[in-house]
Amino acid sequence: MEWIERLNDAIGYIEEHLTDEIDYGQLGRIACCSSYHFQRMFAYMAGIPLSEYIRRRRMSLAAVDLQGNSMKIIDVAGKYGYNSPTSFNRAFQSVHGIAPSAVKSEGISVKSFPPLTFKITVKGVEEMNYRIETKEAFRIVGVSVPLYKEIEKNFTVIPQKWQEISENGTLQRLAGMMDTPPMGVLGVSICNDAEQWRYYIAVATSQPQEDLEEYLVPAATWAVFSGQGTNQSIQELEQRIVTEWLPTSGYEYGNAADVEVYLNPDPQNAQYEVWIPVVKKIV
Repeated sequence: MEWIERLNDAIGYIEEHLTDEIDYGQLGRIACCSSYHFQRMFAYMAGIPLSEYIRRRRMSLAAVDLQGNSMKIIDVAGKYGYNSPTSFNRAFQSVHGIAPSAVKSEGISVKSFPPLTFKITVKGVEEMNYRIETKEAFRIVGVSVPLYKEIEKNFTVIPQKWQEISENGTLQRLAGMMDTPPMGVLGVSICNDAEQWRYYIAVATSQPQEDLEEYLVPAATWAVFSGQGTNQSIQELEQRIVTEWLPTSGYEYGNAADVEVYLNPDPQNAQYEVWIPVVKKIV
């Protein structure tokens, strides 16, 4: 329950700062995880990205301000962090489907998005098999791309990188280099707030390669879940882990690397493992 309470405390922080800058790092600190992990958990539990939730809440309140006819559009735009009427107009229309100027007319319908509240619900119709694995630091070799702070942008960047290295032969080269557990092609997200966020496509290997990047994945404890299917099924498994397993597992999200282990190369029927960093809750 403490974990759910911290998520709700983070929602409270958002509500208090809708008219000024929202510090994603502070949201992670409130929830006792990195800002990256907080955004992932939020998106899985709320069903929308964090940035979209914040935009909907701001535009919901902006509509109320405009309906009162006491504030100018440019003043409402500035109140919610928009430096130009054009950007505010675009955000407002994306939420309400009408221009801000139309709201001042009587009888115009707008949308209201109340604050979220997280609660534990009983799910778990399907079993989830997992193991807890603690590993010493291990070295990976491969290629990487920087990750955006607003993580939904990464859903474009990461698949493009996989496609690129598949076409230029790097992926096949990496597959032939693996000789250290975890055995498989790895997707490793390094997203603690102490260093630059990056996503590695790599393998654990003892073979140094001058033309490839190296990274030492720090020692950590992971909850390891197995699955098979497409990229969509991986996202569905990660969502179940966060919404069904994690709240009642006795563990919390740890500030360590997220790891996907691809055990075979077939993108349409992949066998994989999802490694979620965890720490034992302190009772």
